Amino acid sequence: MSDLLERLRGRGWRLTSQRRVVAEVLDGEHVHLTADEVHARAAERLPEISRATVYNTLGELVTLGEVVEVATDGRAKRYDPNAHRPHQHLICTGCGAIRDVQPRGNPLADLPAEQRFGFAVSQAEVTYRGLCPNCAG
Repeated sequence: MSDLLERLRGRGWRLTSQRRVVAEVLDGEHVHLTADEVHARAAERLPEISRATVYNTLGELVTLGEVVEVATDGRAKRYDPNAHRPHQHLICTGCGAIRDVQPRGNPLADLPAEQRFGFAVSQAEVTYRGLCPNCAG
């Protein structure tokens, strides 16, 4: 069973066939699919699944904190199932490919006290951008 499915079962989330197939499609190390890509892959496994069901399921997974919505500069939102593993994103400015990365250091600790402006900082999001080997070639 996938990591995402195990987490959802552990939370007592009712796994209908539609929800299960969406979770199975999202499962993986560097999966960052758009809602339309999730729907297309889910429909290969369960042809009767509707686009609305996929969108609703993705929304529920985001609300539960089991999937992270990743916005990439005006492109379609992508969905990242690695919500419980600390990481940052590396995004290709050409094709929009996304990879999970774990840089060294702690971005929270790297922000100097005088630049926190009194905020109690609890989270940092760092996004690295560049060209992937296919786009750079």
